[in-house]
Amino acid sequence: MALIKTVKGVAPKFGKNCFLADNATITGDVVIGDDCSIWFNAVVRGDVHSIRIGNKVNIQDGAIIHCTYKKAPVTIGNNVSIAHNAIVHGCTVHDNVLIGMGSILMDHVVVESNSIIAAGAVVSKNTVVESGSVYAGVPARKIKSIDVALIEGEINRIANSYNMYASWYDEKEVTG
Repeated sequence: MALIKTVKGVAPKFGKNCFLADNATITGDVVIGDDCSIWFNAVVRGDVHSIRIGNKVNIQDGAIIHCTYKKAPVTIGNNVSIAHNAIVHGCTVHDNVLIGMGSILMDHVVVESNSIIAAGAVVSKNTVVESGSVYAGVPARKIKSIDVALIEGEINRIANSYNMYASWYDEKEVTG
């Protein structure tokens, strides 16, 4: 069973049909929507500020979601995939976004809808990722615009796949 901790009297809240891997950690002021999955060794740590996660979000193995004390909460929209070992810190991610493996999003970043952050990218503090863009590199910069095929072939495919993968597990934590 996932490690779920109350911090200063505030416990995480979960929507319907959420999969929480056995060694995922979710603490404090965290609200997670419906049809989400928090995978192995992922940490969602709402101890120093709030974390709000929409519906159909997957936070993959080893990813870390955290905030800056009293300054930078995390807000994640709907249909978002946060890939393995990504760090999402004190920022806002809108709907239909893919955050690539090992990427880092710093405080006050805003990732607009229908965007991709490439694997290994470092998105510097206060960057606004334009809707319909792919950002890559260190520091991350726009490398191209997204077409409909990329939205369907990557963003939606991965989000849908993780819902399917979660359904394969016999002991699914259904909360809400």
